[in-house]
Amino acid sequence: MENHIHPKAFKVSQSQRTKRLNQSPKLFWFTGLSGSGKSTLANAVEAELFEKGYLTFSLDGDNIRTGINKDLGFSDADRVENIRRIAEVAKLMMDAGLVVVSSFISPFRQEREMIAELVGPGNFVEIFVDCPIEVCEQRDVKGLYKKARAGIIKNFTGIDSPYEKPLNPAVHIHSEKEELEESVQKVLEVILPKVEMKYK
Repeated sequence: MENHIHPKAFKVSQSQRTKRLNQSPKLFWFTGLSGSGKSTLANAVEAELFEKGYLTFSLDGDNIRTGINKDLGFSDADRVENIRRIAEVAKLMMDAGLVVVSSFISPFRQEREMIAELVGPGNFVEIFVDCPIEVCEQRDVKGLYKKARAGIIKNFTGIDSPYEKPLNPAVHIHSEKEELEESVQKVLEVILPKVEMKYK
């Protein structure tokens, strides 16, 4: 069947869209344990980027799993497929010229490397929101850790499924020690030069 698939070459290129939007499309990937604060930080960073005039779009775990990935579970294989689909969506958005802000546990290094390879290593910016699991459990606003400890939720990252920390993230946030605004500024210092408007 693949022999019958012929991707269409469009007249409008990514470089043309990038020039029209006056920004450099990138994928900012926030990763960390559930409860680490990655979604809160990603949301705040996107708001700052948007306020500065960049056209952005945010992808978040729970939102994606209620839509395009609602057919997937939480086995290792399903988690990898979950991230693969998200990466493909992010790539399409980048092709449209957007700055994409994504927040996913994405526990496996290999899947994060796969994302970087798909969108281009220079376009993938990994932001590690580091937080001790004890603190994440204390927060546990969704009650997920409690359910995982009770065996109600299986394959939960940090409990009975591993989280592989990034080895060389572009930004390393310690959310249990830093105020949100401090973390936002640390992220912006790194990412703003990557999306700066080049066609003024």
